Amino acid sequence: MSRSPRAPRIGLFGGTFNPIHLGHLRAAEEVREALGLDRIDFVPSAIPPHKREREGDPIAPAALRLAWVEGAIAGNPAFDVERVEVDRSGPSYLVDTLTLIRARDPGGPPPVFIVGEDAFAEMGEWRSPLRLFELADFAVMTRPPGRLRDLAERMPETVRERFRFEAGGQVAVHAAAGTRIDLVEVTAFDVSSSGIRRACREGRSIRYLVPEAIRGAIERSGCYAASDAREAAGERTRR
Repeated sequence: MSRSPRAPRIGLFGGTFNPIHLGHLRAAEEVREALGLDRIDFVPSAIPPHKREREGDPIAPAALRLAWVEGAIAGNPAFDVERVEVDRSGPSYLVDTLTLIRARDPGGPPPVFIVGEDAFAEMGEWRSPLRLFELADFAVMTRPPGRLRDLAERMPETVRERFRFEAGGQVAVHAAAGTRIDLVEVTAFDVSSSGIRRACREGRSIRYLVPEAIRGAIERSGCYAASDAREAAGERTRR
């Protein structure tokens, strides 16, 4: 008697990806391996509700950031893109994204949303935090040095009482929904999207910080160049 095929376990890696870089890709690969996920879907936000564009430090258009993610992951068959937030109008609230994704396969296993420990600690202030932790499992990334060792230390107060902690604080299980949170250590990479944007503004190289497949596209876009260079690029586009 043949067994029914196991439903794939999918990780969701959300973010602004402004721009995506090698640290994102390596972290996703390490979480995939650590939790035995079948696939990681990158979820670029269209209008990130928790980030504001600052003067001189823009957020690139969503269509460009999506294209860069697609180019960055093209060589990994275990990586894909989930474009639900780019296609949806309005701010990219996670609870709306998870609700839509769960509705596609209500009987399937919950997705695993991948988040850094700093963002995890702030999730009590996100829209509908109680519902968020019922809709998905979570993988909380921590990096050395000074890595987080106990989820309770950074668990949002608004949801803490709904979880029981196991494995010395490395795992938390939702008492009602059965969803879980895993603490996953990933390699520390000294690369950040803000640092890449700063390098572009200063006319410095971003080689070996972003995948080579998208480096030229990022540079040619002029999105992160100094303001006068962005204006010149815009003028050339209008002609």
